[in-house]
Amino acid sequence: MAVTRPANVDGSAAGAAGAPAVAAPSRLRRFLREARRYPLIPFAVVLIMLVIPAIFADVIAPYDPLDGDLKVRLLPPAWVEGESEVKDVVAQIDPSQGVAQELAANAARKVRNGAAVLLDGATEAVPGTRVAVVSKPGGTWRYPLGTDKVGRDILSRIIHGSRISVVVAVVSILCGGVIGTALGVGAGYFGRWIDIVVMRAVDISLSIPIILLALVLVTALGASFGTIITVLVLLLWAHYARMARGETLSVRVQDFVARSRVAGSSHPRIMMRHIFPNVFNSLVVLATLQVGFVIILESTLSFLGAGIPRPTPAWGLMVADGRELVTSQSGWWVSLFPGLAIMLTVLSMNLLGDWLRDRLDPKQRQV
Repeated sequence: MAVTRPANVDGSAAGAAGAPAVAAPSRLRRFLREARRYPLIPFAVVLIMLVIPAIFADVIAPYDPLDGDLKVRLLPPAWVEGESEVKDVVAQIDPSQGVAQELAANAARKVRNGAAVLLDGATEAVPGTRVAVVSKPGGTWRYPLGTDKVGRDILSRIIHGSRISVVVAVVSILCGGVIGTALGVGAGYFGRWIDIVVMRAVDISLSIPIILLALVLVTALGASFGTIITVLVLLLWAHYARMARGETLSVRVQDFVARSRVAGSSHPRIMMRHIFPNVFNSLVVLATLQVGFVIILESTLSFLGAGIPRPTPAWGLMVADGRELVTSQSGWWVSLFPGLAIMLTVLSMNLLGDWLRDRLDPKQRQV
């Protein structure tokens, strides 16, 4: 029996040429459906605000974060327009003695680049002349996010501050994770008095107020990068020890561990080849979630003066530098933009940690 091929509207047979036009939207839909399963926005925020600035801070920062210019102190962001007011000259200016009327002299000293402008077409500020005086200068795209109290570029300091946050988070989480994982796996595997000693040390560590501990160490050792790392390691190791110990208790009773023990494997070999790989996923998720926690804690300690010392461009220090300017509304941007950087970075890292936990945990993975 003959098979009739379906025809198009114009009467031509539908051949293989029309297949790509149908398959292309289908592939696009499939791609968008798959992309929805990944946290693309949090990943992009972390990449743009944390990873890339930390690696290429010296290249992409427009200015040195430690150099300031008092001539451009407290410049607002670039999109903020300046404010001006019009006044009348009521007294003659005597240039030889440097005595000027309030409008032409005092205002001209305060504004930048001769911002006092004659409005009546006169060449001199004689009595009766109207003068426009800039009371608040506007922003410039040379400093997109404005400047601080000593004329340092806020954008450059935020970019370099991301490097401080990354270094503090990586070093403290790595040191605390190694110490806590080793103690937790040992306590869960051997049990008995080792488990009792390690768990009591964990309880003591978690019960110490971290702010009080930081202030005590700063008083004894002084504010420095090493001090903040010590405080964070003393806090973080207990979380890893407790999680590693709980995971080890459930893994050590498995059959493959018993068979390895019967085969004559040593305790270090069993812990490294059989137990640690089974607790690694949980430790990675915990480390991802703790990046945001470490950034918040480091910023808090720096804000209180117990963290990174000045003039290092740490985000917490930048927020502290502008706290007295927020109420006066003369420099709200000094604290706002570092605070936004902290909020967006921590929120994105928490979302990435939640997604990673769902992907690595077989119980929560959708099949």
